[in-house]
Amino acid sequence: MTFKAEYIWIDGTEPTAKLRSKTKILADDAKGAELPIWGFDGSSTNQAEGHSSDRVLKPVSSYPDPIRGGDDILVMCEVLDIDMTPHSSNTRAALVEVATKFAAQEPIFGIEQEYTFFDGARPLGFPEGGFPAPQGGYYCGVGADEIFGREIVEAHLENCLKAGLAISGINAEVMPGQWEFQVGPVSPLEVSDQLWIARWLLYRTAEDFGISATLDPKPVKGDWNGAGAHTNFSTKAMREGYDAIITACESLGEGSKPLDHVKHYGAGIDDRLTGLHETAPWNEYSYGVSNRGASVRIPWQVEQDGKGYIEDRRPNANVDPYLVTRLIVDTCCSALEKAGQV
Repeated sequence: MTFKAEYIWIDGTEPTAKLRSKTKILADDAKGAELPIWGFDGSSTNQAEGHSSDRVLKPVSSYPDPIRGGDDILVMCEVLDIDMTPHSSNTRAALVEVATKFAAQEPIFGIEQEYTFFDGARPLGFPEGGFPAPQGGYYCGVGADEIFGREIVEAHLENCLKAGLAISGINAEVMPGQWEFQVGPVSPLEVSDQLWIARWLLYRTAEDFGISATLDPKPVKGDWNGAGAHTNFSTKAMREGYDAIITACESLGEGSKPLDHVKHYGAGIDDRLTGLHETAPWNEYSYGVSNRGASVRIPWQVEQDGKGYIEDRRPNANVDPYLVTRLIVDTCCSALEKAGQV
């Protein structure tokens, strides 16, 4: 007997990487064992030249496959060069180092992934040759005049749950055809691996409906909200006291840190972070309680409780979660360690 393993990896497309996958048939005696490495043609994924195109897929996590069912699995992979070192497009390897270094601080993340459905060349719910009513009633709305694509969203949610992902919610967003799901709170590596798997499931689920999904941070120009990946973060010290919350917020604004982060927060960041539509300008840093126009928001309940988490509102929908979690852990945990708040 055999089972199917869908090997999933991140390619080398710039400025925004794409997901790729292919199927490996494994014998039943491979169940519960370490999954084998595999290979692919890197010259077709912007990860190699044609004269030396072999690249290696190294399994790092696996999940039940909700699409195929049975014993079939989804396999998240890192990309390696043939000398078994991380490929230049492999951003996970650097996160492993940082997450290990600061593991004692118990950092956890919850990422809010916004996305937009497209039917051909137009957002789902947009009339042909025109625009719908201005945004306002679509956010968390109900009814066929305001909600588009719910059947796909529900199918995606069910698939994520069947895959065992730490998905914690869904909601309709501000623009027609725009939705959000949340993954976490879990560790940096878990949230990143699982967000990539959830994205793959989003594309794969929508495919069955003849609809595409995009993480474009500004899918429609003009007076429409962009799409972000608001990143919620805490450490053990932040979950126990407010001083650590302030230290983390201050650390993200020190020196060159704001621009060091933003340049890795997803392509097209300046199109979305304009200071309008619940954003702070991309080149200015601010934080505040209950302020959705700040770079980093401290939820009002956190101030009331004197402990909790912060929300970095800057990352784009198309951000690489391996990058954003590594940057936040490295910056905040270093500052907390220096301040003796660990």
